[in-house]
Amino acid sequence: MDEPDAQHQRNGTAAGARMHGQFTDADTGRLTHALTLSDSCLTVQNISSSSPPEHLDLRDCLWSRAHRGEDQDAYLCVYLYPYRRRWMAWGPGRQRDERRFRLALRTDDNDEDANLREAERWARAINNARRAEHAHGVLFSEVRRPRGMMVLVNPQSGQGQAMALYNRHIQRMLTEADIPHTLFITERQNHARDLVRSADLMQWDALVVLSGDGLLFEVVNGLMDRPDWEKAIQTPLGILPGGSGNALAASVHHYTRASPVWGEDLLTSCGFLLCKGLVSKLDLVSIRLASGARLFSFLSLAWGFVADVDIESERFRPIGALRFLLSTLLSLASLRVYQGKLAFLPAESERESASAGFCSADSRLPDRLLVPLEQPVPQDWTQVEEQEFVLVLAMFQAHLDEDLRAAPDARVDDGLIHLFYVTGGVSRLMMLRLFRAMQSGTHLDLGCAHLVYRRARALRLEPLSTAGVMTVDGERVEYGPLQAQVHRGAARLISA
Repeated sequence: MDEPDAQHQRNGTAAGARMHGQFTDADTGRLTHALTLSDSCLTVQNISSSSPPEHLDLRDCLWSRAHRGEDQDAYLCVYLYPYRRRWMAWGPGRQRDERRFRLALRTDDNDEDANLREAERWARAINNARRAEHAHGVLFSEVRRPRGMMVLVNPQSGQGQAMALYNRHIQRMLTEADIPHTLFITERQNHARDLVRSADLMQWDALVVLSGDGLLFEVVNGLMDRPDWEKAIQTPLGILPGGSGNALAASVHHYTRASPVWGEDLLTSCGFLLCKGLVSKLDLVSIRLASGARLFSFLSLAWGFVADVDIESERFRPIGALRFLLSTLLSLASLRVYQGKLAFLPAESERESASAGFCSADSRLPDRLLVPLEQPVPQDWTQVEEQEFVLVLAMFQAHLDEDLRAAPDARVDDGLIHLFYVTGGVSRLMMLRLFRAMQSGTHLDLGCAHLVYRRARALRLEPLSTAGVMTVDGERVEYGPLQAQVHRGAARLISA
């Protein structure tokens, strides 16, 4: 294919391409590159050599921008995060790749801005092309980008590295993606809940959490505390892993169907998705406690072994994610059992409300499938025989933490409670095998007779043992009878 004359490109198009033009190397200004932009990739051909062209996949493009350099020439910058294998890494992770090109177009001396305008035209075309892959969805970056993001960071989460992660990765990625944001550093428990409860949400396009799952739990419940909760909960939420568990962040990455990643590779993946900005619906689960308190959950409800591990691991917080492993081994050594009752509404049920109905002054997301705790569950619920349980775990997303894929078939808005329970009599060795298999999501394949998995839309849990621990999204809640109902797609999450 003959190269079009650079003076007449503006920047001309080749067959099957959106744009075609010539640029020079940004560092030396000598090597000439022919750039071709199609709907799926940016092709870079070094004209001065016989090397094959390089195809840059636009699915890996974070953003593109044009600017005038110190030499007053016009430059095109393309920020890419392709998957690449790293030394000593289990699998490929997204790695930053910045490409800079200097415009080679000759212009009239009377029009000094022509090159910059042309570089800006290329940047706009690349950004529009990179968004075409998501044309079937709702794009946060297209819908409400100009006002920016409220980014909440808990500096104490995990091993206290959240601010370093923000400074080392997220601040740069948001700048590259041309997304304005304001940083809020939380100073105490429930600080984030108080902030979003009273914030003017018209200032923000999204609320983003860089922490563990507990901070997002505060944000969700703060939004639901507001008088305008119905509108507030539609504010897109973003999650960036900065804690020890990072279950929702691991789930968000899992939904991309990419190979599992951990640590800073997971942060880069979630940061990339945040900047790409595709918004999905997010299930919320209403949880009613015996005291009458009501909580809204996005991740999990646990009683028994899992809750014990989560809460007892707090004393090992300085060692980071390894605290869960240590606490798991200690809990296996004692392997407590709990007497209780469990009932649930199977997912196959087509009933839209309970026969008696739930009467409450709380009008937020009415729980039409539930009846008051003092009443028997409806007849079409499945009642599990009163017995000893080692654990009861209700999952609303795929991951229980960064390393445990507890509900591998779960999706961000499937409208399901993925209910697991392990009955008394299970051996310590089998429990260890189950949790090891959970790392790959294959625990159900072990055929353990004590492990039961059911899909539900609502549940009731009644502990009969006088002492125990219950958690919601990893946060300890009052111990006692409770019930829950899923509300499909009630919130919004920046996800894959």
